[in-house]
This record gives sequence, structure tokens and C-alpha cells, in this order.
Amino acid sequence: MLLSGEPVDFVDIMTPRGIPLHIAIEKIEMSGDRVSCAVRKDGGDDADDTNGAYIHAEVSRSSGEGVRIDGGVGVGRVTRKGLDQPPGNAAINHVPRNMIVEAVEDVCQALKYTGGIEVKIYVPEGEKIAVRTFNSRLGIMGGISILGTSGIVEPMSETALLGSIKAEMNVFMAEGRKYLLTVPGNYGKDFVKAYPALEGQTPVECSNFIGDFLDMAVEAGAEGVLLVGNLGKLVKLAGGIMNTHSRNADSRMEILASNAILAGADTETAKRILGCISTDDALEVLDEKGLMKQTLEILIPKIEFHMNHRVKGDIKVAAITFSSEFGILGQTPGAEELLKKVGARE
Repeated sequence: MLLSGEPVDFVDIMTPRGIPLHIAIEKIEMSGDRVSCAVRKDGGDDADDTNGAYIHAEVSRSSGEGVRIDGGVGVGRVTRKGLDQPPGNAAINHVPRNMIVEAVEDVCQALKYTGGIEVKIYVPEGEKIAVRTFNSRLGIMGGISILGTSGIVEPMSETALLGSIKAEMNVFMAEGRKYLLTVPGNYGKDFVKAYPALEGQTPVECSNFIGDFLDMAVEAGAEGVLLVGNLGKLVKLAGGIMNTHSRNADSRMEILASNAILAGADTETAKRILGCISTDDALEVLDEKGLMKQTLEILIPKIEFHMNHRVKGDIKVAAITFSSEFGILGQTPGAEELLKKVGARE
């Protein structure tokens, strides 16, 4: 609209998940040097506090080069380390940022515009909505976060999601697979693709329902489950927390701090860990103190212990955990055996 001078009532986009969307454009405001418009958030079956909110974008020409993205009213500002964006940036994660840049560059190329573009995302009700979220606790102040790894709100009704997980598991079992590979989400999927020992393996996604997944695996007659996940999720298992959604329990830092003490950390180090936002931040503290390896050697076997407790020893279980910053962190004692068996058919 900025470059052509013509209003646009609908836009077609391709989400990162590969699903095309046809979206109505509302609240169009056009002037000579800037244009703004909005779309209404559709939460689908997972309606949350942002459902129905208007998400606005404003674009203007820039004397600089490329595409610059910032947040306006109602979009939070990052104030602490450990999040997707560095302190000072608008809380717009890298996936939506990449989508915005790609969309803007496509339009500029189509309309033969070679100058710079400034993009501002704002949410008029964002500050009010953010009061009902954990943003301030995470160090995101002044509004909501623009998140997402797929561009699609996944249906998160527990009954529906557990049903879809069970259905996917049943498909694998019907193919004669007795040893299942599972991941909580996209980070795990990406890790599996790049991990040589798991080349060609397709995991079943268990989401936050790790305990329920193990229950279903036992019920389905599986002989083993290998869990691969980021430490941010799997650290909770070391404390016996088998549903890793933050609304059920967190305790990531408490679990890391207590295991660090067992590895020799002093009180000041434990306090620093307890003040961290992410497990990567906590690992940085441990690495700085020369305690990361020792702490993980104490913590990681506990993951398998609690998985075994859940399945009552009926099937073999193991886990591999990693960090986005530090890579592979380690594997539980039974992982080597299951690595050889995952994907094997009867």
C-alpha cells in the first residue's frame, strides 16, 4: 500500500509450517510517507489473552538500507538476558522478524523499490493484555511478545492434543516399531535432524506431556522410549515434573541450583543461578565457575530415574539433552542402547 498507493483488503501469506493463509486487512490508514493497518488475532482452539486483539503494522520509507523492525505501543521491550532477543530490542522473536523481512523484501522487489523500509509493530491493547502474562517476570516490560515458530496456533486442548499424540504413536507402532523416539517440540525435531546417530529417524512429538506419553507407550506395548529435548524442558524431569508446561510447574532454576550445590557450587553461585531466566543463562554461570560438567553429570541421570519411576520399569527409557548455546549436554545411562534400537521394526 505504501509503495503502490492502493489499499489492500486481503493478503496471502505462507507460514513457516507451510500452511497458506488468506487474511483480512483492517484499520487501514494511508498517508504520503507511511501506511498502517491491522489484523485480528485468531486463537482458534487455543484462545488465550491475545485472542481477538488487533495487531498493527506501520511501514514508512527510510533513508537507510534494508528492513528495520521495531515495536511500538503495546509490544514489550526486552530488559534481561536469556530471551530470544537481546536487552533493548522489541520482544519480537526471530521467526516473525524473518517472516516480516521476507514479506517486505518480496514487495519491494516486485515494485522495484530499492530504498530502506522501517516497520513498526504495535498492539493498542498490548500493555493491558501483558498484565495477565508472565512477561514482566521474564524481563519483558510494557507489552506483549510477538512469538511463534510455525505461524499457526496449534490446538492445545489437552484432550485433543493427547488424542493426536496417541494417534501418531499408534501409526508408528502399527509399522512394527517397538522403540519410539520422541521430542517435546521444534527444537528437538531440529536437533534430531542434525544428530548423526538418529539420521533418518522421525520422532513423535509429545509436547509438554512427557509423563502421559510414557504412559501411552507402555499401554501401546512399546519396548522403549528415547526422549530428545532441550534442557529447558528436560531439567524439569530431573525434579520429577512430568508435564513441562509452565502453568503446571517451573522449578528449572531451583533444580539446577540444587544440583550445582551437590557439584560444589557456593551460595553465591546458587543465588546467581536462581536469578537466571533461561537454562542457557544458568549454564553460562556454571561454565564460568567450571561446574557445568559436574552439575550435568549429577542431574542428567535423575531424568532417567524419574522416567523409569513413571513407567515402573515396564519399558526401557532414556534421554538425550542439549542446549541451543552449548550443544549436546549429555545423555542418560540407557541412551546408548536405545540409540541403536530406535526405529527398529519387528
